[in-house]
Amino acid sequence: MNLKLDLDIERFWKDDELAHKDNCFSPDAPQVALGIRMSHECVFSELGVDGHPWDPIDPIRQAELNKRYNDKAEKIVGRRLLPEKYDLPTERFPEVKRIGEVFGSRYEYINHSEWLHRCCETPEDIEKMLDRVESLDIRSFMLPENWEKEKKRIFEETGRRPSPMRHIRGPVTLACSLVGEENLIFLILDEPELAARFSSVITSVILKMGDIMDEEAGIPPEDRGKYGFSFADDNCCLLNPEMYELFGYPVLRDVIAHFAPGKNDSRYQHSDSAMGHLLPILGRLDLNGVNFGPTVLIPEIRKHLPNARIDGCLAPFAFMRNEEDEIVRQVLRDSEDARHAGRGVNLSTAGSINDGSSLQSLRLIMALIQNYGRY
Repeated sequence: MNLKLDLDIERFWKDDELAHKDNCFSPDAPQVALGIRMSHECVFSELGVDGHPWDPIDPIRQAELNKRYNDKAEKIVGRRLLPEKYDLPTERFPEVKRIGEVFGSRYEYINHSEWLHRCCETPEDIEKMLDRVESLDIRSFMLPENWEKEKKRIFEETGRRPSPMRHIRGPVTLACSLVGEENLIFLILDEPELAARFSSVITSVILKMGDIMDEEAGIPPEDRGKYGFSFADDNCCLLNPEMYELFGYPVLRDVIAHFAPGKNDSRYQHSDSAMGHLLPILGRLDLNGVNFGPTVLIPEIRKHLPNARIDGCLAPFAFMRNEEDEIVRQVLRDSEDARHAGRGVNLSTAGSINDGSSLQSLRLIMALIQNYGRY
């Protein structure tokens, strides 16, 4: 194709600001919104420096790399995209136990990535695990011994309070980590009552953990909805609709009802997998933000989620490999779909933004939106 790829950067960012109003549904939006703001992982390839994008990094070094990256980004795309200040260790609250630990498992960093270990193999193991969790004093388990002292110190020195817990590993992905993918599937098929109990306990734990952190953050119950709730549940694709209806859906339904019941409260689901078969069920939750896998496209999503901002659907690997022809094809597709979907599209990757994704590729996407993504 003979494409027009001129880019008026100043005009692009003015139009993009308008495009994000009303959760990207504004009738005044002149163009499709751009959701890509890159990530800290991208600094290594872009700057040609050593480092693994998933390894822990000293916050001072990360800030220095981000500043260098932003200097380059400002010239190429007209914006400083990454934060240049990170909390020092003395400014961080003590680590609170996470949901996998509540269920008796442990997190471990292996081969550049964090893993939640399996802790159950049989239905009998799962029953024992649930018995233990149901009798657990979650507050005492979650909060470390020095919590009150450090919380008071940080507040006095910085005025900051702990953050509420408003994002969590989704129920299917959590359960797959704890008991194994095949074991979960057989549990739902063979012992649906125990599977339903497992689902119910996951819901109860999320609600208790969230309420505890709200109390620690000083958030009264009437203000819960201001913070919304989001799930990351890639493994939900492994369940068919009937299985998901039994195990996954009740968790989202009850957690959303508790933490994000209002019309404008944020209700978000990320699942970068081929989980389109679950869209009719997720549609009952009135989600207003979603990010799904690159095979789950805008027309299909919009059919079931009329009020959701769709963050997608550019394939992350096409962006990471800077495959220009594929980027062009997908951005033009998503821009056309956004017009037919009645807006509400925030053009993003269908999943994470990985090291290798270049600022020049981002500039290409901006030019395509400006020239071919107009409403």
